[in-house]
Amino acid sequence: MKQNKIAYEDEYLGLNKSIAYGLQHVLTMYGGIVAPPLIVGSAIGLNHIEIGILITASLFVGGLATLLQTLGMKWFGAKFPLVQGVSFAGVASMIAIGTTGGGFQAILGAVLASSLIGLVIAPFFSRIVRFFPPVVTGSVITIIGFSLLPVALNWIMGGNNKLANWGSLSNLGLAAFTLCILLLFSRFGSIGLRRVAILLSIVIGTVAAYLFGYCDFSKVLDGQWIAIPSLFSFGLPIFNVPAIVAMCIVMIVTLTETTADILAVGEIVGSEVTQQRIANGLRADMLSSAIAPFFGTFMQSAFAQNVGLVAITGVKSRFVVAAGGAILILLGLFPVMGRFIAAIPAPVLGGAGIVLFGSVAASGIRTLAQVEFSDQKNLIIVAVALSAGMIPMINHDFFIHFPKWVQMMFHSGISITCIVAVVLNIFFNHLAVKKPITKIAPSIIPHK
Repeated sequence: MKQNKIAYEDEYLGLNKSIAYGLQHVLTMYGGIVAPPLIVGSAIGLNHIEIGILITASLFVGGLATLLQTLGMKWFGAKFPLVQGVSFAGVASMIAIGTTGGGFQAILGAVLASSLIGLVIAPFFSRIVRFFPPVVTGSVITIIGFSLLPVALNWIMGGNNKLANWGSLSNLGLAAFTLCILLLFSRFGSIGLRRVAILLSIVIGTVAAYLFGYCDFSKVLDGQWIAIPSLFSFGLPIFNVPAIVAMCIVMIVTLTETTADILAVGEIVGSEVTQQRIANGLRADMLSSAIAPFFGTFMQSAFAQNVGLVAITGVKSRFVVAAGGAILILLGLFPVMGRFIAAIPAPVLGGAGIVLFGSVAASGIRTLAQVEFSDQKNLIIVAVALSAGMIPMINHDFFIHFPKWVQMMFHSGISITCIVAVVLNIFFNHLAVKKPITKIAPSIIPHK
């Protein structure tokens, strides 16, 4: 008897199971999806209410992007169990754009323009992905993590150097307490608890801060509790060429990460990953990223931690992840949630941020572990790329005499690392070098 085999990702487990497992996906990535808007909003000087709006907008768009990626439509969506959300790759670059004169509207313009460019090149990306092997992507992801660590240190000290308790022992102690809670969950918790260790440590750290009088939730109830995210709540996008170039580099990194996630989840669910499927997934990434600025949020990408969750749980249905996307949309309709998150004490976020941002760097190092370092060429590529990327972190004035567009592009170090790594990879691994042919003098050729 002939049986029609349904692909694992196309199985429907029922409404109750889909919601339960979908909620688990949301809990796994919740800390990751709210962190970028919280980091960027704080760094560029948005107020409490604006950060709340930014967070809820990110949740809402992340939900829409997840539905597009999982359910799909013609030309869009890999139809794999992939959760979408704000990409960490662009955080440092967006802070650079926002703090070097561009402002928040220039960030939105750069995200919109680079996403549209990404939408055009998505079908052809598989042809240029060979220029982004692990030696390049690993270097870029590593420097992303390193470039975010100063943000965590700033949070640990209090988040604002104008406050009276900046760098106080109470701030450092609160951050250390949060970090210790996270480490305890990671060491002794079950698999489920370890997956949400960052979120739980922030919750417990916040409760402790409240009990000791370090929390101010008085403004959480200000404003609407329920609201549909409005269009252009932060103003119309402003298109700044240097900012767009910087975000185009982030876009390339995002496409590379999403391609890797599609390949990984395809292997996990046991389905063939065709070039068309990758193109559809990348188009979904870029379309949702292009829509994001209209709601006041940032570039979207697949979340690697949720790919790991699919592998651990063995739940491979894309409809489960679609249920998670619906939950994200519902969370995005409650601005009060965003204001609550924005009121979490900075040292609590800093304690968790040490692990959160360090994990990004560790992911890059894990990618670099795939590189063949017995060949000195790859060692040189990584050494020079990472060293170049560290320049803005070590000396903020290094590019002070360069044109403004150079300062904006190279303020974070991610752009430098990406450009240097790509150029050196092409130079060492793609350019064909003809070796000179040494002719042997006839007089020294031995006679047979």
